[in-house]
Amino acid sequence: MNDTPSTDQLFLEIAKRHMPSVETLETRNRDALDFHDVAVWSIRNSLAEAYAAGQAAAKRSRKRSR
Repeated sequence: MNDTPSTDQLFLEIAKRHMPSVETLETRNRDALDFHDVAVWSIRNSLAEAYAAGQAAAKRSRKRSR
């Protein structure tokens, strides 16, 4: 069984953690639902977390391929 979340699931988890107003990353075709006022530090923190997750995934992948 694979315990690793999909990329989309991971992005949503990160977004929800740093930007509580985000309920989904799916387009809902309504400005009130698709656009959010978000602090720049929330964006920075979520990008940093996603980058770190990518680094960790690459490290795990390298270990498996040995």
